[in-house]
Amino acid sequence: MLALASSSSRTALSVARERVATQVAEVSAALYSNGPLSQRLQRHPPPQDRSQHRAGRSPRRDGVEGVSDSKNRHWSLRRQPVLPPRTAAFNLRLGQLVDIGRSLRLVETLKEMKELQLQPDILTYNSAMELFGKHGMEDEAWALVDDMKALGVMPDIETYKFLLQAVRYAPHEATWSVLRMMQGANVELNEGAYALLIQRYLDDSNLEMAFKLLVEMERRGLTPTLNTAEGIITLAARRRMPRLALELAENFEASSVRRLSMRVWVSCLLSSSECLYKEGVLHLWPKVTNELKVLPDEGCTVEVLHTAGRHGLPELAMDVLRVLKTIGADLKEYHFSPIIEAFCRTNRFKEALSTLTLIRQNNIEPTADTTHPIFEAIKINTDGIDAAWDALEALHADGQTVDITAVNVVIQASVALGDLQRAFGTYQMCAELGIKPTLDSYHFLLSGCIAARHRELGDRLIAEMKEANIKPDAGTYERLIVLCLAGETYEDAFFYLEEMKAENLHPPLSVYEAIIQRCIVEKDSRYAVAVQELKDLGYEISPALQRAISSEGEDGSGKNEQRRRRSEGFSTRQRQPRDH
Repeated sequence: MLALASSSSRTALSVARERVATQVAEVSAALYSNGPLSQRLQRHPPPQDRSQHRAGRSPRRDGVEGVSDSKNRHWSLRRQPVLPPRTAAFNLRLGQLVDIGRSLRLVETLKEMKELQLQPDILTYNSAMELFGKHGMEDEAWALVDDMKALGVMPDIETYKFLLQAVRYAPHEATWSVLRMMQGANVELNEGAYALLIQRYLDDSNLEMAFKLLVEMERRGLTPTLNTAEGIITLAARRRMPRLALELAENFEASSVRRLSMRVWVSCLLSSSECLYKEGVLHLWPKVTNELKVLPDEGCTVEVLHTAGRHGLPELAMDVLRVLKTIGADLKEYHFSPIIEAFCRTNRFKEALSTLTLIRQNNIEPTADTTHPIFEAIKINTDGIDAAWDALEALHADGQTVDITAVNVVIQASVALGDLQRAFGTYQMCAELGIKPTLDSYHFLLSGCIAARHRELGDRLIAEMKEANIKPDAGTYERLIVLCLAGETYEDAFFYLEEMKAENLHPPLSVYEAIIQRCIVEKDSRYAVAVQELKDLGYEISPALQRAISSEGEDGSGKNEQRRRRSEGFSTRQRQPRDH
């Protein structure tokens, strides 16, 4: 009885073991088809599985038809061919190790398969090859390909793709070797392989080769991946090819449902603005700010401002100013200068002059550099000056505040045209406009007096300047000295030079050069004193001036007077009184 019970127990245990083995095999097959491994099979489908797929039919539809037709045919108990359970389980483990990047564990797993004498398949090799590709392990990848071929497992497109990824750090000859191997095996490049090749050239900033491969893809009817398209577009923008970058971006979105990231569009906008590409900026600025709702940084907005100023786009410039205020940028003079330039290029002088008032309202001091675009626009002829004059009167009639720099630029342009009368007329207009002249106003007028050699008018300006309590600076004294040297008598030039030094103002080199040249022409030995002071201040004598001094030094007359003047300086000269 005990023997019978023992025999029954052994039989039951044997049956249970067989059932467990069968269930393990079924679970492995289920994991292989429906579990996490199925995701890897989609990336690396073995050739035997791909050959069983029928075009235009889904597996789910085939399964439904199989069930509906089962009543008309006998059930087949023959098992379908599947991978060995142990190999499938190891492939699953290899895929997981690749996903988490455990290279050492992967090698140990491969070694374990070898010890168990399990035959690797294409999925096994591709799993290992994927890890080698991620880490750029070139030698290991080539060795694995040789091992595959030795076992009769032929590499597929996935194998070659990972091999291309593995040789990305090697010289380009390695990449060409892989391509020749693929050509010999009649394996064509797919989107993923092209993406790796293009990325290789993008890393080297080789836009020409990357673009060549992109054209080759389109010729074969292949669509680049999103990362590939963004990489080529970004490189084109970085290489200062905004037109090419914009065309590539537009073509990609027109032929694909995928959208480029806002980073790509901003890079195209920045490249277009840096290259002053008008059409690109006009297209990309509203797309970035309005459609994509992106606020560019201050650097990009300044570049767009320069483009707007260069091409005369005042509306764009004002919209950029709006964005600058939105992002909280600290507005400076260089933010407004392109706006003025844009108005001037469209001959909208009234808006350009009113922008000067807007600048001062933002607690910014306009300068001559700010008004330079206006000066360049109106100095061409008297019509331009008349247009600016009319703009000033229109602003005053509209009750708007006229900035003094707006008047100064009209004075400056009048002087540049040699119309000193018009310049003084504009200067006298300050009282009507309710503004006071500045130091720049007198500097421009003094420059006009120098050009016209009008000493009396210069003295009158200095008198009015003192009445307005405007203190002269080094530029004022420089103009006064040059104006005195331009007259028949130039004794006052030495007086103003001493007065300038008494005010602790540093005389510029041009002052000494003008004095020396006039003294040499007049055979005035005081040029030597000016030369000595010039050297004491650390200035260098120009070659032309040195030749003039040398020619004068050959004349020995007046040497005693020269020594006396060197010791006394210019202070013994008194300013000559003049009748005004």
